[in-house]
Amino acid sequence: MLDDALAVVAAWPATTGGLLGLLVGSFLNVVILRLPPRLMHGWRADARELLELPAATEAAPPNLVTRGSHCPKCGHRLAWWENIPVLSWLALRGRCRACGTAISLQYPLVEIATAVLSTLVALRFGYSAETAVALLVTWVLVALTVIDLRTQLLPDQLTLPLLWLGLLSAAMGLFQSPAAAIAGAAAGYLSLWSVYWVFKLLTGKEGMGYGDFKLLGALGAFCGVMGLLPIILLSSLIGAIVGGTWLAIRGRDRATPIPFGPFLAAAGWVQFMYGDRILALWPGMAPP
Repeated sequence: MLDDALAVVAAWPATTGGLLGLLVGSFLNVVILRLPPRLMHGWRADARELLELPAATEAAPPNLVTRGSHCPKCGHRLAWWENIPVLSWLALRGRCRACGTAISLQYPLVEIATAVLSTLVALRFGYSAETAVALLVTWVLVALTVIDLRTQLLPDQLTLPLLWLGLLSAAMGLFQSPAAAIAGAAAGYLSLWSVYWVFKLLTGKEGMGYGDFKLLGALGAFCGVMGLLPIILLSSLIGAIVGGTWLAIRGRDRATPIPFGPFLAAAGWVQFMYGDRILALWPGMAPP
């Protein structure tokens, strides 16, 4: 039976990618929920130290690995069978077994999305070094997307490692040449940095955050300079449609801030995965 299972794994990389994506998606929920509070706690502590104020007495939020999964409402520690991706949420009917508090739909959605995207990565690259890197890129982009939607933050702890992964991948001969990766990273960062300052000088307002610059720089390291224009155009189009629809449904005015990171991440992932086919549609932009 074990030999049969191993044969299935070897023959079906998509199955392996999907199952791995489910497991990683469960951990990504932990990152999404715990990383921002820990960052904010650290920022407050640094500010108090800089201002020479007494240290805060509040306890630090739980870190990403040492404290097991638990209900944020009652503290109930989850049993192993309550931690199975998607299935546990369905079995519990979306509620904590101890206190009955509703469990956010975010949990199964992130797990399913990560599984689907990981499957597409496995189908695209098979069993290869490209798959390993592409899975890491996908998982980081999923985490950044949901964190930005929840908090309007794109943490350096995720965007900068993603940038370095792009540059190191190019040094190993994956996806881009080293020169193309460096040029893409620089052009990606500077393009949004320039837009930010032009907009601020003209309006006195900040149109986006520095995390957006770093994210596009990281995507540029994977996609090269030629991949940046499709990313910017696609993310702007998606942002205009989705953001405009959301504002209309919620009855908000156009001054309401909308995170741009999720649209960059979505467009960047599409370009990273299928950029050669996309660029082939643009006259004179197809890679040699």
